[in-house]
Amino acid sequence: MRSINLGPFKVSAISLGCMNLSHAYGKPPSAQQGERVLLAALDAGVTLFDTAALYGFGANETLVGRVLKAHRSRFTLASKGGMGGVAGDDGVVRRVIDGRPEAIRRNCEDSLRRLQTDVIDLYYLHRWDKKVPVEESVGALARLVEQGKVRTIGLSEVSAATIRKAHAVHPVTAVQTEYSLWTRNPEIAVLDACEELGATFVAFSPVARGFLCDALHDVTTLDAKDIRRAMPRFEPAHYARNLALLPGYKALAQEAGCTPAQLALAWLLHKRPFILPIPGTTSVDHLHEDLAAADVRLAPDLLQRLEAHINQDTVSGHRYSAQARTEVDTEDYPDQAG
Repeated sequence: MRSINLGPFKVSAISLGCMNLSHAYGKPPSAQQGERVLLAALDAGVTLFDTAALYGFGANETLVGRVLKAHRSRFTLASKGGMGGVAGDDGVVRRVIDGRPEAIRRNCEDSLRRLQTDVIDLYYLHRWDKKVPVEESVGALARLVEQGKVRTIGLSEVSAATIRKAHAVHPVTAVQTEYSLWTRNPEIAVLDACEELGATFVAFSPVARGFLCDALHDVTTLDAKDIRRAMPRFEPAHYARNLALLPGYKALAQEAGCTPAQLALAWLLHKRPFILPIPGTTSVDHLHEDLAAADVRLAPDLLQRLEAHINQDTVSGHRYSAQARTEVDTEDYPDQAG
């Protein structure tokens, strides 16, 4: 697979988001299946693995550390802090955003231990804690670099203005945000900011949380703990309208000679040379399907028709609930701001 620059690293142009192996979409696969996917990705040439303290409240980092420790020299390791799980008085672990420097230091130490490594190559602020100036949180990340615990730093789900504030404190190697045909918010300002500052843009949920794989037709079958149940686009009324986009989308994939998932990934690779998709999967077969998208070539006319078919104006529903939107700093299109 061809590679792209990620700060001082060269990584596979399609890499692996590890979240699905422990978190978010209902009951995760077994540890044995997670191990199979991780090792298959490594064998297939994936050289960036992306995890976070939040995923499975540490379980994902533990899995990645256990499985990939022996191969540490073969890949670039990314993780995230500033958001994780905290047990309440009732014993229930809940997600907490905490960007205080002392919290970030503690998060990093915990991640290093779970990942069984001396250094994290790319360490993100998972969410900007709006109670803490971003300069303070990034200052804590910079000190981790000085201490040799982290090689480079990144930000997740932030605006162009916040990226520039952070970059003034310490160079930002990567910005990670949801980006796909049906979530185009980075096109407002963040992609331009990344290009200006020389940061790689890492696109998570590049296949629209399964929608662009043509893999989910009945949202009522989603697991009770699947995070998509709280996302407006997956509410039955919105999703019914979104499903109407799939026949035309699949026809474009057929014209391009690829699968629907490959079309979504190939579109991202055609957008700008510094965009790095990190699809996640629990299936080795789907992993190989995703990675093959690096070889798909799309004609300019097909790209234009594809973007006209699925975009912020044709998709029904916001990507996040009203509560979740308060936790991110990304720009919105005017009709999505409410």
